[in-house]
Amino acid sequence: MLAVGPLIDLLVAGGFVRPATLAKGLTFARPQPGRWRQALLLSIGGLLVEPLAWIQAALIRNRLKRLQLPDAPLIVIGHWRSGTTWMHQLLGCDPTLATARNAFTIAPQIALIAKPILALWLKRSMTKTRPIDNVKWDFNDPQEDEVGLARLSFDTNMAGVAFPQDYLFHFERCVLHETRSFRSDLLKFCKLTWLHDGGGKGQLLIKNSAHTARIRLLLELFPKARFVVMKREPIDSIRSLVRVKQTLAELVGLQAAPSEATQVAETTQAYQELMAAYERDRELIPPGQLAEVDYDSFIHNPLHTVEGIYQQLNLDSWRDAAVPIRRRIEARSDYRAKPIKLEAEAEALLQELLAKAGLGRGQELAREGG
Repeated sequence: MLAVGPLIDLLVAGGFVRPATLAKGLTFARPQPGRWRQALLLSIGGLLVEPLAWIQAALIRNRLKRLQLPDAPLIVIGHWRSGTTWMHQLLGCDPTLATARNAFTIAPQIALIAKPILALWLKRSMTKTRPIDNVKWDFNDPQEDEVGLARLSFDTNMAGVAFPQDYLFHFERCVLHETRSFRSDLLKFCKLTWLHDGGGKGQLLIKNSAHTARIRLLLELFPKARFVVMKREPIDSIRSLVRVKQTLAELVGLQAAPSEATQVAETTQAYQELMAAYERDRELIPPGQLAEVDYDSFIHNPLHTVEGIYQQLNLDSWRDAAVPIRRRIEARSDYRAKPIKLEAEAEALLQELLAKAGLGRGQELAREGG
């Protein structure tokens, strides 16, 4: 059996999947031999709490129908590993912003009626750092909504995490395109988030890198949405994501992880397609609703960067947010990211692909011989 730490990490990353979501996933592929333990652990929790999910659905059905979400959510996007999580954690300190948190995304289908139990359980049992990068986290930390959506729908980017050998197929199916039910699933998830964390708050905060390709959909749902777009050198973002995808494949994957070289090729292709979708629809964002943030500037001076976002997007809660954001920055002052080193073949391929695409430092590094 998995040790307690890895088991909790697995459940936080992908446990308590609803049976209908699991069943749909199995129409695409089956777990490979040797991955059935992960399949069992990921599914049994959802099966056990499904009666509670029915109770929650019955109790809140009318509230969900009547609920009107705040009309100008703050949405953090940008390619994975470009600072979106750190930005989300800082903005999530703003006491006027409601957002999805670990104690919610682990099981959104029951999180409203089991809120105290889930919070207490995770507070006592969660590992102190994320398994993918050793960043400190806890039960109340903000979490990407795609992680919570994956419990309710198989039509998310997490489908490609569950089946890492089919990553590009699910990326195109669920990120570059929109399935028939995803719009309603997303809206329902946002409403559940608001019911879970929105008490006494004024606005909704969303973080989801997959939303970088969903600008048109988001503006249809929230015409006044304000976007914070994180931008980092492609080679750094892709290299880091390759390592994260390999880690997640080992933790929650129902297929064996592809080779690092394969991950490099697929992640680079997905990066180009994701950012092309953003550039295509970027012009749809009305003036005053977009702030683009340079990763290096943000990491060097996060407080100044975040304050600038509040000014640029005319957010009126900086007076409430400044102190808790500063405290969060100070609490992380001792964190140092570990350098990411890929296998030689994978690194050479990454530099070659980025040089061919003319993407930033990949081209420079290729000229310098690495």
